[in-house]
Amino acid sequence: MGTDKIRILDFITYPGRNIYCHRPIMKLVVDIGEYSNIPTKDIQGFHDRLLKAFPGLKKNCCSLGYEGGFLERLKEGTYLAHVLEHVILEMQFMLGYEVKYGKTRVLEEPSVYSLVYEFQNEVCGLECGKTAVFILNCFLNDKDPDTQTFMRYLKKISIDAELGPSTTAIVQEAKKRGIPVTRIGHESLVQLGYGKYRRIVESTLTDATSCIAADISCNKQLTKTILSENHIPVPYGKVVYSEFSAVIAAKQIGLPVVLKPCDGNQGKGVVLNLDREEDIKNAFHEGCKYGNGVIVEKFVTGNDYRVLVVGNKVSAAAKRLPAMVTGDGKHTVKELVDLVNLDENRGDQHEKPLTKIRIDEISVGILKSENLTVDSVPEEGRVVKLRANGNLSTGGTAIDCTDRIHPENAELAVRAAKSIGIDIAGIDIVTEDLSKSILDTGGAIVEVNTAPGIRMHIYPSEGTPRNVAGDIVDLLFPTEESYHFPIVSVTGTNGKTTTARLIAHTLSLAGRKVGLTSTSGTFVNGKCIFKGDHSGPRSAKTLLSNKEIDCAVLETARGGIIREGLGYDLADVGIVMNIAEDHLGMDGTETLEDLAFVKSLVTEAVKENGYAVFNAEDNMTPFLMERTKANVILFSKSNRFEKAAGGGQIRVFAQDGWIRIQDKETLISLIPITEIPITCSGKIECNIENALAAAAALYALRISVDKIAQGLRSYRQNTGRFNRYAVKNFHVMLDYGHNLPGYRQVIGACKRFDSSRLVGVIGMPGDRSDEAIRSVGALCAGSFDRIYIKEDLDKRGREPLEVANLFQNAILEKNYEQKNVQIIENELEALKAAVGSANPGDLIVVLYEKLEPLEEYLNSIGAKPAE
Repeated sequence: MGTDKIRILDFITYPGRNIYCHRPIMKLVVDIGEYSNIPTKDIQGFHDRLLKAFPGLKKNCCSLGYEGGFLERLKEGTYLAHVLEHVILEMQFMLGYEVKYGKTRVLEEPSVYSLVYEFQNEVCGLECGKTAVFILNCFLNDKDPDTQTFMRYLKKISIDAELGPSTTAIVQEAKKRGIPVTRIGHESLVQLGYGKYRRIVESTLTDATSCIAADISCNKQLTKTILSENHIPVPYGKVVYSEFSAVIAAKQIGLPVVLKPCDGNQGKGVVLNLDREEDIKNAFHEGCKYGNGVIVEKFVTGNDYRVLVVGNKVSAAAKRLPAMVTGDGKHTVKELVDLVNLDENRGDQHEKPLTKIRIDEISVGILKSENLTVDSVPEEGRVVKLRANGNLSTGGTAIDCTDRIHPENAELAVRAAKSIGIDIAGIDIVTEDLSKSILDTGGAIVEVNTAPGIRMHIYPSEGTPRNVAGDIVDLLFPTEESYHFPIVSVTGTNGKTTTARLIAHTLSLAGRKVGLTSTSGTFVNGKCIFKGDHSGPRSAKTLLSNKEIDCAVLETARGGIIREGLGYDLADVGIVMNIAEDHLGMDGTETLEDLAFVKSLVTEAVKENGYAVFNAEDNMTPFLMERTKANVILFSKSNRFEKAAGGGQIRVFAQDGWIRIQDKETLISLIPITEIPITCSGKIECNIENALAAAAALYALRISVDKIAQGLRSYRQNTGRFNRYAVKNFHVMLDYGHNLPGYRQVIGACKRFDSSRLVGVIGMPGDRSDEAIRSVGALCAGSFDRIYIKEDLDKRGREPLEVANLFQNAILEKNYEQKNVQIIENELEALKAAVGSANPGDLIVVLYEKLEPLEEYLNSIGAKPAE
């Protein structure tokens, strides 16, 4: 084709809410090379090729906001990356997806661009992105690719990647009820809800159906045996393994007979009304294609009915008609099939209410039995059947008859499903009239099906559509409690972990089974099940699939939000603790407003009746408040709300040594601050803030004030945060402070403890800017009497001792005495050195990277937690 002018550098998928959009989007990073300064109007023939291939682009609005806006941009001159965005969206729109959102920005001057665009089908979105790049490269190389061929390919793979019709109907019903839906992989497997009430569904097969029950239903002879033992009418039959045995069995049973595979589905291999030896032999070989063994059973005359059982009741019933055409005396059978398939309600597979009729060996055989071929011209009015069974998957149709089913038939259908152990079952009944009991008419239940399709009930060809998907969701989520899974999401620059822990602790006291994700790991009911930094979306998704929990508290960090969006749909409470200078210059966040924009996603993604909790004393709170539609609760450790004036009818604040809650006209004195252990009698001010934020969230969750106070009073073991140890005649404090605001909080707290000297063991992650590291170094120079500089094991892109040298230079520039500062690269060795040279009354502060080795060392030298 020639050299690619546009090169794809990266693809990122955001399946949930993200900083770009609250709908799923993809991010495509491309390099447009030499075209970075060439508008498309200056590329010969490009516009003509583009609009010929994608005429719908003429109606695109673009940023101008009106139809035809993009065409104006083209005429004025725009750039390739921008055109690529519109082509990708247009291709998806041509495939039937209502996608509109897209945005293109320069990522690296002059030619690297970042495109984000909405998608509804992940496979389609990805392939449209790749295909659009290929097509535009063809245009740039003076080629005219066959775009229609590409579109046909994209249509096929998009259909293949869609959820099946049954799953789609159930998903839509779940979303109407506010139940979150998570797709698992690219098949029709979905998770509905979270935690304890989470359900897994594939089509209409649920996690309540055991493997044994599913296996039984697939074994048709075993199913018949069980039904017969439960006094449910079934046709008499035998299993055979040779055509000779099939013929003998048919004669013993009595002609006509039905042959079907023992473990088939969707009517595959089923041949009805056989009374000739040759046909029986042929039917045996057809059945053998779909499983081991073939059932020969008595042919029950009558109509084919499908009864859908959901739980303990019949949800719907339909009369099924096989694929057929009606002669007009003009067209051949094949032409009649083609005419029927023009119906817009018929699709190639399951994507539409009906499936197109296919002419294959089975239909040819049925035609032959009627002395017809595909080229025969049936006389006007003659009905020509092309299938023996009425399955929709082979082109059949259905007539709703739910209101006509006889009560005894309904009861037998429910009993049949229960006897096999299936919660959602398709019961196939053959009888002349479903409104009469099969106990009187000689009808029979011929099959019990797991994962029954529900298209025929939702979109019957005739009769009343039935909302069977709603019945299924009601079965899966029978109570109001099962609909509602409380989630609290906590973000901010500092205090996230402590606040999340306080909330989780108090919820557990209130009797909830709590899941917690944080920088220190994932916890279920207080037990750590995974260690490490689990403050990202993947950890949140994993936790929310855990059946042991009935609520979740999620620490939600900036990095995960930027990389992958949120790991949940909507929270009941979203908290932004504060916005301070950390991570600036990383991932496109250059200013505090950029950082606030990222973190605001947490308080935007809150349920309609939920709450956003903000720090009234933070400068960015007014910005954050403008970006949320949730109810607002403000907290303040100084009882000052001027910066967030007018926001929130509920306020939580510190006043006269108490934490108080003002809810409209009601003032609640919650707890004296001195009774909150993690504040150390008020010495650790940041933990007062954390307690306020936790109290606000718990109050929003309608936890009683007595229980909130109990939680704040009883939470003591805040691992890795302001942990003080008594060692001989001095103290050691361990804390995770790793940015300038964190260092300020730690140093401020330490100065409130009596100590003869303050000794710092300091370091910072290498992904912070030089300026940020030097600022912390300058702060330490004015705060510590002696300093040991250590480095993290994870250098995060830095050279060995690069961070340490930045620290040392910044400290010495403040005229700090050289003899009082020392670089000891290993964190544990730095602590040992500080302990070894400690004076009576010292307080050694370690701003750690890895907690466990330090705790083990302190335990080994007899350190005890300080009172």
